Amino acid sequence: MPPTSLELSTLGHRIRHQRVSHGLTLDELGELVGVAGSHLSLIENGKREPKLSLLQAIAAATGVEVADLLSAEPPNRRAGLEIELARAQSGSVFRQLGIAPVKITKGMTDDTLESILGLHRELQRREREAIATPEEARRANTELRLKMREVDNHLPDIEKLAEKQLKSAGHVSGALTHRTVSVMAEKLGFELIYVSDLPHSTRSITDLENGRIYLPPASIPGGHGLRSMALQAMAHRLLGHRRPTDYADFLQQRLEINYYAACCLMPETASVAFLQQAKKDRDLAVEDFRDAFGVTHEAAGLRLTNLATRHLGIRLHFLRVDGSGAITRVYENDDLPLPMDVTGAVDGQIACRKFAARSAFSEQNRTTEHYQYTDTPAGTFWCSSQTGSTADGEFSITVGVPFDDARWFRGRETQKRATSTCPDEACCRRAPADAAERWAGKAWPSARVHMQMFSPLPRGAFPGVEDNEVYDFLDRHV
Repeated sequence: MPPTSLELSTLGHRIRHQRVSHGLTLDELGELVGVAGSHLSLIENGKREPKLSLLQAIAAATGVEVADLLSAEPPNRRAGLEIELARAQSGSVFRQLGIAPVKITKGMTDDTLESILGLHRELQRREREAIATPEEARRANTELRLKMREVDNHLPDIEKLAEKQLKSAGHVSGALTHRTVSVMAEKLGFELIYVSDLPHSTRSITDLENGRIYLPPASIPGGHGLRSMALQAMAHRLLGHRRPTDYADFLQQRLEINYYAACCLMPETASVAFLQQAKKDRDLAVEDFRDAFGVTHEAAGLRLTNLATRHLGIRLHFLRVDGSGAITRVYENDDLPLPMDVTGAVDGQIACRKFAARSAFSEQNRTTEHYQYTDTPAGTFWCSSQTGSTADGEFSITVGVPFDDARWFRGRETQKRATSTCPDEACCRRAPADAAERWAGKAWPSARVHMQMFSPLPRGAFPGVEDNEVYDFLDRHV
């Protein structure tokens, strides 16, 4: 294999170092080894590869071993600076800027080289931090969704790991207690600590050196949210995660830690037994599944997507939709027609107004699930929807199945039915012709600007996390 330009550059620097240290000019060394000084100049500048016989002659003339000349280490600090700059200027990060490289000359001072290298190092650091453009992030998220669809949203290795950890901590049945979560942490060498000053950009922080997992305080420490956060923090260690290399890696890790936490809160063996009995009774319901394990409605709906196809033979879909109609979380393997952009991304798209995920917001009774059949171009689907609200606004959680599988679920007798022809704009996006004609040129709405339009994609190996805040926090608590 021919040497790389970097290897030739390093070799040239080592030859020049030996020549200069012996007080020889190019012509003088050339005369000793039998080549022209101009030929040696090309070698020293990394422009030409020397033959082995010439290397041996140079080594003999300068009193060193050939191995010394072939060493990968720069012979001195100046050579190291020149080699690093040459490497930086030949890299893709710099070349894509379309800027001419700086010519390295003898008259260039070490301080000048250091300053230029400082700019390159910062450029490379920023490139590493900006690990995805919004488009790349959406593509990575779509690829991950499709990948999980292929395996029916089921990860057996993580299921087994969770059951093993639960058994080790003595958990047998029922809702997972806060105490058991603490025992699971202790077995990994961690203590759970609740603090009120977590950095605003983090949900938890794991101090690997001192064996601590810092979590936010809560009036009820055993709540689902804190148990889940603690389990997610432990999952990074159990699953052998390293710092994310790109946005796709970050999303994969986030999916895996969420999956592990769900497996612990709703163990596969107990969950499948519960669901199989409910199916046998033709009384499957997300709200019962939720209450049996003491988790949120959203967590129960998502966990159903992990288990229903693999263990019950039921294909299904899950939607979380915000008050504006935007889909913020989605899974489907039942071919429900979903809106998507040109990249295939569904997240952020507006759900059809006819879907129960949207119509549930108009229901008066928000404390129970609402059921609906929806006729679509891909067939008829039954679904159940539950609404809720957070500080960011209201949302709905929907789980649905194709018509034939509705027979296994509570609420199948509902008389509520709708028809959706989306993505046909005449379905719910285009105003009726009479209304459009009546108000043509007579209305001027003032649009609300969504600030996320101007928000940059979070930077860093852990997107959105501010390192300074994290390190200050750890220093305070160490």
